[in-house]
Amino acid sequence: MQADKVLRTVRLSEKSNKLSAELGQYTFEVDRGANKHQIAQAVEETFKVTVRRVNVQNYRGKNKRSRQGRPSVGSDYKKAIVTLKAGDKIELV
Repeated sequence: MQADKVLRTVRLSEKSNKLSAELGQYTFEVDRGANKHQIAQAVEETFKVTVRRVNVQNYRGKNKRSRQGRPSVGSDYKKAIVTLKAGDKIELV
């Protein structure tokens, strides 16, 4: 799988910003079919850093209701938390 297909977006939240500042961990939304090896390879190719560990979490879409009361479901996604080698950084801005 190509690196641009594996990594979809960078997840920026208060928790992910704290992880990146203190522990060197970055959070990405990734393709649901990607495994840990493909995610690590995509991050290394894209940002030219060394990946130490990848943790993956699958999320189900949340149940929602429209204004008319019709039920619907948000989309499912996979989140990856990537730990980098000490001293490596990813410039997101």
